[in-house]
Formats: sequence, structure tokens, C-alpha cells
Amino acid sequence: MLFSQKFIKTAPMPLMRQELRVFIHDQHAVQDLADMLAKLLQELNPSSNRQTVLLAVGTDRSTGDSLGPLVGTRVKELAPGLLPIYGTLEEPVHAVNLKEKVQEIKDSFSHPLIIAVDACLGQLQSVGSINMGRGSLQPGTGVNKVLPPVGEIFFSGVVNIGGYLEYLVLQNTRLSHVMKMADCIARALIAGYILARNRIENHEKTGEGGPGC
Repeated sequence: MLFSQKFIKTAPMPLMRQELRVFIHDQHAVQDLADMLAKLLQELNPSSNRQTVLLAVGTDRSTGDSLGPLVGTRVKELAPGLLPIYGTLEEPVHAVNLKEKVQEIKDSFSHPLIIAVDACLGQLQSVGSINMGRGSLQPGTGVNKVLPPVGEIFFSGVVNIGGYLEYLVLQNTRLSHVMKMADCIARALIAGYILARNRIENHEKTGEGGPGC
């Protein structure tokens, strides 16, 4: 479910950078995203008592808008059972069922920490970039739909050029491009989550306590 870049709502944090942009061809893209994710997970879940949930928004019926379901499916393939996943190619989360799925997450977990993933359209020089940080996404704004903001951490991939004929642009987005972006995000999600979890275990072993995920 496509959103517009200008509708990312980020939380103010003057002491550290809260948003990161990488390009899929960057050599250290996965590691940079993973490091940032681990840091945010520790900030947002210092007591380690919140369940982290992946909410990957989009539809398999549109190439450009399939980024979210591709990410959800890839995480499920690479790391089965790592964390709850809502939004895959088999069971996508989109405009029709988004509110229902968000409510399902809230009913299933107490105060869940949601990582939201979605595609977006942007300027030519931004195509191929992945943005992530602390804040929520507003799904649907890129195609003039009004849906509730989702997530406390976001990943967004600029899949094509925006500004005109958005539905046509999405349909004509190259699948290989979206798949490379989805693989990068999925690997960063897995690595970042595991990194944060390992830091907790190390703190517990040394008796220092520490932030959780």
C-alpha cells in the first residue's frame, strides 16, 4: 500500500540521528540498516517486554506495491519463527484489511513494537533508495487513500518515480528491482533483530541488565 515520502512521521530525537538512507547497490547497505535497527529496537524496548512485530504493507497484484509482501515472505523464508509477520505474498496486508490486521496485532500482543514496511514513489535520484528510522508510515497517501499511520520503526523503499499516473507507474515497475530491495530490507531486519537480541543476552550474562528488543 503505497505512501508518499512526505507523510513519514518521525519522532524528534536531538541527540542522535533517527533516519537513515541507503541505496541497494551500496556495499554496506544491509549492515548499516541492521545497525540502525538494532539501536532503535533497544531505545524503544528498554525493558525487553514488548513483542516486535513486522507489518509489511502492500499487494501482490501490483509489481511496485509488492515490496512489503516480498519483504514479509523473504523474512519468513530466511528466518522462520524469528518474529510475528503480518503481510506476505500469500496473505498480504493492504488497503482493504489494514485496519483489521492492525487491530489483530493489538489484540494478540500487549503494547507491540511494530516495524512497518511499505513502498513509495519519489524523485528520480531517489529511486533505488531505502529509508528507515524511528516513526510511522501513512499507507495509501501516495495513491490518495486515507488510512491510519502504522509502526514505530519504518522501512520504505523508493521503487519508482512519483508525481503522475501513480497506478500506471506501479504496474510498470521492474520486478527484479523490487526483489533486490526486498532482499536487502529482509536481511537487514533479520540481522538487526538478532543483533539487538544478542546484546540483551550479553548484558544478562554479565549482570548489567540493558535494553531489549
